[in-house]
Amino acid sequence: MVKQKTIKEEISLTGVGLHTGKEVKMTFKPAPVNNGFSFVRVDLEGQPVIEADANYVVNTQRGTNLEKLGVKIQTPEHVLAALTGCDLDNVIIELNASELPIMDGSSKYFVEAIEKAGIEEQNAKRNVYVVKEVISYVDEESGSEILIMPSDQYSVTTMVDFGTKILGTQNATMKDLSQFKTEVANSRTFSFLHELESLLENGLIKGGDLNNAIVYVDKEISLSTMERLKVAFGKETLAVKPNGILDNLTLHYPNEAARHKLLDVVGDLALIGTKIQGKVIANKPGHFVNTQFAKKMAKIIKIEQRNYVPVYDLNQEPLMDIHKIMAVLPHRPPFLLIDRIIEMSESHVVGMKNVTMNENFFVGHFPDAPVMPGVLIVEAMAQTGGILVLSTVPDPENYLTYFMKIDNVKFKHKVLPGDTLIFKCDLITPIRRGICHMQANAYANGKLVAEAELMAQIAKKQ
Repeated sequence: MVKQKTIKEEISLTGVGLHTGKEVKMTFKPAPVNNGFSFVRVDLEGQPVIEADANYVVNTQRGTNLEKLGVKIQTPEHVLAALTGCDLDNVIIELNASELPIMDGSSKYFVEAIEKAGIEEQNAKRNVYVVKEVISYVDEESGSEILIMPSDQYSVTTMVDFGTKILGTQNATMKDLSQFKTEVANSRTFSFLHELESLLENGLIKGGDLNNAIVYVDKEISLSTMERLKVAFGKETLAVKPNGILDNLTLHYPNEAARHKLLDVVGDLALIGTKIQGKVIANKPGHFVNTQFAKKMAKIIKIEQRNYVPVYDLNQEPLMDIHKIMAVLPHRPPFLLIDRIIEMSESHVVGMKNVTMNENFFVGHFPDAPVMPGVLIVEAMAQTGGILVLSTVPDPENYLTYFMKIDNVKFKHKVLPGDTLIFKCDLITPIRRGICHMQANAYANGKLVAEAELMAQIAKKQ
């Protein structure tokens, strides 16, 4: 079982936003299991949180831009690529401005900061989506396409054709995630001169200089344009090198542009929100096609997870039998509705109940057609979750559990005598002050029979 990972301690970096030119302080902080990557705007009232979620992408002009309830995050892709490339699952990124620092235009400094902070495993299983068939997205207007196919690991290949003599066609491949730090992370962002002129005219790239963006000169520079570039970059002199690059930058790789496009793909696909096992092939990638593909993948994964039925070996010795359950839960027959606890971690618990004709509720529900009442299925899920929340206190026998809220309850199939019910409860948010908020699912006969969002609190016996 591969476990989730976060950083050991917080670490901060400062820099400027490429487009806004504003100085920004960014702090990486450890995050709890199942948090994923999330941004916190500490400069705004209430310190709103914006999750790294493809559904929050609002535009992809000169970078990926997120917005949630009016709160914006600009150009997060290089940071997200670094977090993914360092094989992390859960990190909180605090910012005192909307745009993340550009640094040198790559992920290099973010990777260095993460390694300095250290990485640690967490006590929760990593959720990985294993690609079983080819999934693709095509942007008809640009001809860009991304597809993913089954593979034993996560790999990315980018193929780019810039349609200019200065660059032509380039390819780059990351065979597995371990290559990101050494082969991809230091690949810097780039722009063509004709794009640069337009950006300058519109007051963008205020934080740009010749140290954080490679400028490819794809057209002859007029004297007036050269003077404007000198002012924009704060340089007394500028020149075009023989390889067509403006001024003093030396390429790290002949195909650095293709490698940076690969870096962007890794960062944008982090917005899927789930680790992927599959081979990604991106032809003429860009932030628009990257994020549209991420949205499609996220939707597919959500649908499959909704229909997914976990399988457990019921012949193995349970984590808790009925005697251990009764030592924790205050419930007693005929209202004790779980027989075993199969597994449990800091963020989830799995329980089981054998439904027999001897259940007292079948006497009246219904005499000629016995069906387990839906409300009792919900109660059984809550008791399973109660085991999880009561495991956080040293003396569970002195506590009682109380419902606070039940939302989004759905019953999909009948539960009949002879069925074996499996209950799986996953924390939606970490347990705080004895309050447990969880997603609960009940399965029987290889089907999801009921689901609900439950919130409960434990309180000491009076």
